[in-house]
Amino acid sequence: MYPQLISHIGKYVQLTHDEEQLLCEYVELRQYKKKAYLLEAGKHCPGNFFTLKGVTRMYLINDDLNEQIVQFSIENWWIADYDSLLNKQPARYYIQALEPTEVLLLPDKNVEHLFDQIPKLERYFRIMMQRAYVASQRRIGFIYGMSDEERYRHFLKLNPEFVQRVPQYMLASYLGFTPQFMSRIRAKKV
Repeated sequence: MYPQLISHIGKYVQLTHDEEQLLCEYVELRQYKKKAYLLEAGKHCPGNFFTLKGVTRMYLINDDLNEQIVQFSIENWWIADYDSLLNKQPARYYIQALEPTEVLLLPDKNVEHLFDQIPKLERYFRIMMQRAYVASQRRIGFIYGMSDEERYRHFLKLNPEFVQRVPQYMLASYLGFTPQFMSRIRAKKV
C-alpha cells in the first residue's frame, strides 16, 4: 500500500479498501537520482508520475536552445507530458529529478482499465486536471498581469518551500526572467 497516494486521493474521493489495494497494484514505484530523467523529449511519456519524495522539473528547450521550465513537482503533486499521453506522440518536454526522487508511475496503458474498475478515480483525475488547468491560467495571468518583481513576491508567498529546494536560475526560468534579474531582486531582500 502507498498511504501517501491513498491519503491524497482521499481528499477528493473515498475509495474502499479493495479499491485502494487494486490501485496500488497498478502503480509502479520508481526511484531516481538527482539529475536523472523521468522523461526525455522525443520519447513517449509512460504515464502520470505522483511524487512521493523529491522535486522534479518539466522543461523544454526553446528555439534559442535555452531551457524553459513550465512546471515543478514536489511531494503529493502529479506531473506528466499530457500532450504526449493524450495524443500518443513523442514528448516535447523533459522531466528531471532535482534531488533524489521517488515517484509512483501510473502507466498510461493501465488508466482506462483502472477507471473501468474504479470509476471514482476518473472523478479524482478530472479534479486534478481542473486544478492544474486553473494553476496554468493563473500563471499566465501572473506573467502578463504582474511586473517581474510582483511575480517573484507572489510566488514566494504561495510557494515558500521552493526557495530552499530549487536553484535560483530555475526559479527565474519558471517565472520568466533572467537569473541576473533574480539576483537583483534577491539583493533587495524581497
